[in-house]
Amino acid sequence: MPRLKLTLPAQADFHCALAVRVTDLNYGGHLGNQALLGLLHEARLQYLLALGFDELGTDACPGLIQCDALVSFRGEAFLGDLLTIKLTATDFERTHFDLYYEVRTNDRLIAQAKTNLAFFDYRTRKTAAIPETFLAALALQRTKNEEIREQ
Repeated sequence: MPRLKLTLPAQADFHCALAVRVTDLNYGGHLGNQALLGLLHEARLQYLLALGFDELGTDACPGLIQCDALVSFRGEAFLGDLLTIKLTATDFERTHFDLYYEVRTNDRLIAQAKTNLAFFDYRTRKTAAIPETFLAALALQRTKNEEIREQ
């Protein structure tokens, strides 16, 4: 079976740093797959908060629900490693979009991942259209990132 290969977007919308904790280690002594998904979730929450959103939503804006996830491990991470996680949103459709992740430590690629997220109204238990406010916040963030890169 061929290895999963993800092609990540060239520019990142957001990045954060998270440390590998002792509870993130598996019996092999390195970052476990379930722990990586938890760290990706934390990075996603930080990204959404930076845009002024959260996963649960509000009366004015639906929340988000994860539809699927792809993870490709490329290296090991160990206790105390500081992971830099870059996130980029792409492939917007009416109710959902893809979020790509690149995980590195000390310039070593640890993992690449992609999740598909749908906007979801937790009261009605139905998907919802991507809010224009979300797209506007993302566009503003990308403009700021571009200005920083040009300096």
